[in-house]
Amino acid sequence: MLLLPLLALISLPLALALSNDQTQEQLVKLAEAGNGIIKVDDRTFDLLTAPKRDWSVTIVFTALDPRRKCGPCKEFQPSYNTVAKAWTKVPTTERNKHFFAIVDFDESMTVFQKLGLQSAPVVHVYPALEGPHKPASGRTSHITYDFGNGYDAEPLAEQLSQHTPVPIPYSPPIDWTKYGTFLGIALIAVTTLRFISPVLKSRWTWAIITILTTLIMTSGYMFTRIRGVPYSGGGGQWIAGGYQNQYGQETQVIAMIYGLLGSAFLMLTMVTPYQTSPGRQKAQIWLWNIVIFIMFSVLISIFRVKNRGYPFKLLL
Repeated sequence: MLLLPLLALISLPLALALSNDQTQEQLVKLAEAGNGIIKVDDRTFDLLTAPKRDWSVTIVFTALDPRRKCGPCKEFQPSYNTVAKAWTKVPTTERNKHFFAIVDFDESMTVFQKLGLQSAPVVHVYPALEGPHKPASGRTSHITYDFGNGYDAEPLAEQLSQHTPVPIPYSPPIDWTKYGTFLGIALIAVTTLRFISPVLKSRWTWAIITILTTLIMTSGYMFTRIRGVPYSGGGGQWIAGGYQNQYGQETQVIAMIYGLLGSAFLMLTMVTPYQTSPGRQKAQIWLWNIVIFIMFSVLISIFRVKNRGYPFKLLL
């Protein structure tokens, strides 16, 4: 009489193991049929989260029906599908110890109610409760994925790899747009260079650049940049009193005065002497001397504003 209860007690662990294996085989078939993702209903959810499971599972709770107008759900779903597809590349031994599943609100509303979920998307990772893949910490409750890093596939794969038997072999897709843009810019640059090469090789180009740089720097540009001075003062004032102060607008005016003075001297020395008409030559001499006199007068008047004790002036 005691033999039958004893045999039943001995066979109980074996029956549970067989039942567990059958459940896992069923889940493997569901994953294969869904291209790596198990579509969850009430019964499937109970199978995935069985209390004696030696596998883990990642479940996304979402609402993809257009009537729900869940923008984040639609944005996140391609990333989730990509990570789940990457998991299918793992060898069978490890692949069958972790599953990816999806619970859509309109297809499994009871599951949402059972878990008390009020929003979507939500990702839960249910760890293995038995076997070699059971967490060393002994944790049995689910882990909720943190969307703080956005909805991209890369951070999702990185975080989920902490709970899978082996890391998820996810590789970001090649950004052909970036390479195409770089190639297009390179082609445009090469083509443009062919046309502007004569200009870049001209000594006059570099002479103009050098002169402009010299005018800007000698007018106090770096002084204003280093000190971060304002463009102008209060009430439209553009000349700052004192040697240690200067506005940005003042720099531009001084550079323009230096440029006009330099241009006038160049015209007197390089253009006027080669005029064939005496009348035109005399007119240019008077013109450029007047320009020099007026510009020097303006320059000295600005200097007198900077230094109130300066006693001399020309015209102004």
